[in-house]
Amino acid sequence: MKYLNQHAIITGGSSGIGKATAKLLAQQGANISLIARDRPKLEIAQQEIVAATVNLEQKILIFTADVAQQPAIQTAIQTAIAQLGSPELLITSAGIAYPGYFAELSLKVFEDTMTVNYFGTLYSIRAALPAMEQREQGNIVIISSGAALIGIYGYTAYCPSKFALRGLAESLRGELKPKGIGLTVVYPPDTDTPQLAAENKIKPIETKTITATAKTWTAEAVAQQIIQGVALGRFVVTPGTELTILNRFHSLLAPLLNWYFDRIVKKMNNE
Repeated sequence: MKYLNQHAIITGGSSGIGKATAKLLAQQGANISLIARDRPKLEIAQQEIVAATVNLEQKILIFTADVAQQPAIQTAIQTAIAQLGSPELLITSAGIAYPGYFAELSLKVFEDTMTVNYFGTLYSIRAALPAMEQREQGNIVIISSGAALIGIYGYTAYCPSKFALRGLAESLRGELKPKGIGLTVVYPPDTDTPQLAAENKIKPIETKTITATAKTWTAEAVAQQIIQGVALGRFVVTPGTELTILNRFHSLLAPLLNWYFDRIVKKMNNE
């Protein structure tokens, strides 16, 4: 087992991709620190992950913290490291999305989305990195989104925050490599999570139409891709053929995709 007795810290670990990844790691013998805002959800996730462990020595700890609050997430991660040691894995899965028309979204939505998705990831990495650097070992996994590869109608608050994570990953990778620390950025497609269910309730009709044909993945399937990608030392993980092609040929495909999106929006507005 690759992660036997290894420590994995997962933000946003109480649901969705974070929780699914934690379960897979528990099945490989890892000790896990879950961090999220909602204590009751964390406790439920903890029970589920404990049930997936393979030996009695494994520890599944939970910490309540908001990644948007730098002192809180730093304290949570430092406490986790003090209890379970330097992490072999840091997975930054915490994130929010609030779709809507640009002019109708409050500035606070834009600010909160960037703070949670980008700065929450940045704060988490800064908190865990010193311990990794001391050991010259570890892996950081940044959960971005397929929405970091192409701007999507109705996601003017969300897409920029995920684009920012792409920039962080691409610029940070080279700094960490000589220190023995791996970095993987993940671009998940639409994934069946509570977050997506909440988004679907408020998406503009044009956004629903644009995204209707995309395959929705299970959180477990995405988690499997993440674990495999890290094991293979991949910098980029793009679950599914569509995102793999988009990641590789983005600049060539963007004009065609924008034309396609524009046709959908025009049709919706003319009905």
